[in-house]
Amino acid sequence: MLSKAIWIEGGTRSGKTDALVTQFCQWLEARVVLGKQSGRDAKILVLAGNDDSKRDFGDRLSAKTQGKYPISAKTTIGFIQDEVLLFYPLLIQHLNLPAYFPLRLRPETEQELATKLWRSALERLNWREIAPSEYRFVRRVLDLLQLAAYSCTPLESLPEILSQGFGSTSEIYDCVESLASEWRDWCLDRGLLTYGIMTELYWRHLLPLPEYQQHLRDRYWVLLADDIDDYPAIGRQICEYLLDAGVLGAVSYNHNGMVRLGLSADPDYLLGLKSRCDRVIYLDSIATPLFTDSSSNVDEIVRAVIEPGTPPLLPSSIRSIETRTRGEMLKATALKAIELITSGKVAPGDIAIIAPGLDAISRSTITDIFARHQIPIASLNAQLPLNSDPGVRALLTLMALTYPNLGQLTSRDEIADLLVTLSPIYPPQTPLVTSIDPVRAGLLADYCFAPSLSQPRLLPYTNFPRWDRLGASTAKAYDRILGWVDRVREEQPSPLNLLTDAIGYFFQQGSYLPFDRLSALRELMETAQHYWQVVERTYSTAEYLQSTHQITAQFILLLRQGTVSANPYPVSQLQPQKQSVTLSNIFQYRASKRSHPYHFWLDVGSPLWAEGGAATLYGANLLLKNRFSRGETAPTGKSWTEADTQTIDEQRLERILRDLLHRVDNRLYLCNSDLAINGQEQIGALLTLVHGVD
Repeated sequence: MLSKAIWIEGGTRSGKTDALVTQFCQWLEARVVLGKQSGRDAKILVLAGNDDSKRDFGDRLSAKTQGKYPISAKTTIGFIQDEVLLFYPLLIQHLNLPAYFPLRLRPETEQELATKLWRSALERLNWREIAPSEYRFVRRVLDLLQLAAYSCTPLESLPEILSQGFGSTSEIYDCVESLASEWRDWCLDRGLLTYGIMTELYWRHLLPLPEYQQHLRDRYWVLLADDIDDYPAIGRQICEYLLDAGVLGAVSYNHNGMVRLGLSADPDYLLGLKSRCDRVIYLDSIATPLFTDSSSNVDEIVRAVIEPGTPPLLPSSIRSIETRTRGEMLKATALKAIELITSGKVAPGDIAIIAPGLDAISRSTITDIFARHQIPIASLNAQLPLNSDPGVRALLTLMALTYPNLGQLTSRDEIADLLVTLSPIYPPQTPLVTSIDPVRAGLLADYCFAPSLSQPRLLPYTNFPRWDRLGASTAKAYDRILGWVDRVREEQPSPLNLLTDAIGYFFQQGSYLPFDRLSALRELMETAQHYWQVVERTYSTAEYLQSTHQITAQFILLLRQGTVSANPYPVSQLQPQKQSVTLSNIFQYRASKRSHPYHFWLDVGSPLWAEGGAATLYGANLLLKNRFSRGETAPTGKSWTEADTQTIDEQRLERILRDLLHRVDNRLYLCNSDLAINGQEQIGALLTLVHGVD
């Protein structure tokens, strides 16, 4: 008898995704289609843990079926977002909401609007009880709203959950619930949606509606869910409903995964789907070549770290790089990787450098060393602040120069940066050559920039006493910038039109820019478009006309604060970065599901390895379903203790080790410095492995 609900469980690189594809092909071959759907163009619903996995899984299915079947590939949250937007008219009718076209808020806009809405409350509340700053308090309230929605927990239960979980009673917990409810209602009154609000609308209102349930049953005939250990609790409800409706389903679970535990995932709750399936398949992880010539294995290494004692006897394929200071370690690591590449036996794409956390200095140090040797290196989903791109900084300074009363947002250094950035020679050369070098830009900013709070101006280059020393190319490039600023200042276009004009004029529509620079400009335009859409929704016409320039100033400050990261859609390049050294933190590397022949693990003596490269969201552990009574939404009454935190950290570290050790094939370098970046001695659990290197 053909199984209709299949559970596939295994470790890292055990072939779970391939098994899902194979199972789907078997259903196709058997021509298994539910009776009343046999004549319809029903879709295949493909769910994945993140965007990269979603695209990869969808592409593999399309290739296997030669594109003959309609495939809808989404993340769990992406699925919920699309469903809420598609059936928003039904929600308007059911909840009696204002008939706005829904507009999704981005996190940075959400933070700004919530802070304004709660301003009077923030001034009287003792928010320091749960957050070190006002910014962090607002972020934590918004995160709790989202976490509650992901776990299908009513907001009304939050005060009790927080009080019992943290073992204390405080008025601030009641305020958290009232602020979150106020924010949700304020957004719905204006047709504004966040991930948390959309998820609550879905589980609490849309999914129970019979009209929606009928549409859902008719739309899909197969469900394929990969890596459900990274799904939030709402993911189980979606899968259970589809399976109960007769949809064929296969799901995979990685017991060494759970990358998003502490952020939104509830793997223990998703594990409950196993009992709903009529067939269970267990897959073994591949035997990693790292231990081919050794009596030791992954289990022994994990045991030595979790239960410290005698250092394990490590294979010769595991080596160490040990230095006194962290700076020396970063340099030694980069040079060792370069040595492997220049030997001709290892390609740049064979190497991954993985750290528990990558600060800007460390990232810059490593990339600069590789750049000097002309070896490509790519940061994996670095999510650097958008303002870190020089083109974005220059465009923001142009806005401050163009519109009146924004003089406080311009400075001598920003003008100099602008002059260098907006004077490249096309077609570009390597390294990049500009008509205005930093020295001349500094001189022009000193003598030809007239600061003013009401209207800062650029003066003719002849205002510099020795303008004859500038050179013809510098003078011409400066005149080009000055002419554009003067023209646009007279026209006073909208901010969006100004940015579009500037990108076309100074960057030739991005035609010659490398991918990361082009990505930043695209994200800037997406952010600007979204920002002014929200402004139009939240401001009346009179308010907008009275505060146009103030709104522009807020936009400039928002980006300069580093809130927005350069991550436009789609984030992947047309040509995968297979020829570059990969630089990543633990979280991003594990989430990408990549593997490499050579690994360099940085800071193995750091205790941050137990955190997995990502901080746990405030209250996330309290909203896991295993802390709730069966069938209820009230907490069990158990407080979260230090012992609980230690257990969670140990379990996470074990999963990290098992996961990463199965993602390296040939050689592993354990890189450690005696002193951390703050000068303190390193005492992390992985030091046991360093001591075991022969």
